[in-house]
Amino acid sequence: MQLRRVPGARIAEMARTDAPQGVVALAEPLPEADFDALLHDDRAFLVALEGVTDPRNVGSVIRTAEGAGATGIVLPRHRAARIGPTVTKAAAGAVEHLPVARVSGIPSALDRARRAGVWTVGLDESGAVDLFGLDVVERPVLLVLGAEGTGLSRLAAQRCDVLARIPMHGAIESLNVSVAAALACYEVARARGGSLDARPE
Repeated sequence: MQLRRVPGARIAEMARTDAPQGVVALAEPLPEADFDALLHDDRAFLVALEGVTDPRNVGSVIRTAEGAGATGIVLPRHRAARIGPTVTKAAAGAVEHLPVARVSGIPSALDRARRAGVWTVGLDESGAVDLFGLDVVERPVLLVLGAEGTGLSRLAAQRCDVLARIPMHGAIESLNVSVAAALACYEVARARGGSLDARPE
């Protein structure tokens, strides 16, 4: 590895993020994971984001999912934040450890998950069941979260096996997508006993 000192203005120009902290590393693009391979892992615990355009939210979800033991992230190729400097910084290193798969669209990805025997759980404020205590999260599962503000698309919601809601006890009707993802991811981790192997036969 070669280190080189450059002026602060050059660092700011190259970093393309707020507060780069005086260091920039140039690296090869992250390899793209194979979605079907992720589905056929019998420990599958995937998190899909549909239309989430804020890169800080995407990075935060990746960081949380990795911490909770997820086995992959699924992002659509269009109308979603890309894995760039802001996502990478918000993920705090998690993009180096958690496979990221790109798909043409989340609704079609849900169909593929169903055919692979993976349960799909969409988070929706009007979901029929409570997120906490869902027994399906102990099985191979794909959590789906929708865009900031609009939530899941109609097609994605229709193709989920289960629509689950996070109970809200105050005046606010919904949570930020990264916060909702954190609750859902750690509910999966809790249901699996903190181990991806802790699921029924």
